Amino acid sequence: MKRIMPLFLCLMAGAAQAADWQLRPGDAPFVRTELEALPGRSFRFFDGGESLYGRDGAYSYTYSQENGGGTAWGTYRIAGDGSICVDFTNGFGRCDLFVRNGSRVILITEKGERFPVR
Repeated sequence: MKRIMPLFLCLMAGAAQAADWQLRPGDAPFVRTELEALPGRSFRFFDGGESLYGRDGAYSYTYSQENGGGTAWGTYRIAGDGSICVDFTNGFGRCDLFVRNGSRVILITEKGERFPVR
């Protein structure tokens, strides 16, 4: 039993982290080299928001003025399935998946919402 419990906990952590990504035809998830190039990059979205992946694992999302402005802060990590998981300072957390579809980069949330990058 002592050996089974750590294995069970590891499997449960992995299951909680993995999402059923709702990919569409043509969606190609970012490859490892693209994920490793995230530190220092920012992505602007069509709603005017911008996410920034810091070199030190810090994360911020700045809302557009039309959406109330302000910034949400947190930290990010790259999960084993290639998703980017963010733990916000307010206790909220989520994982997103960046994909390429043709010439477009799209962020897909765990809920299946799609946000094209400018």
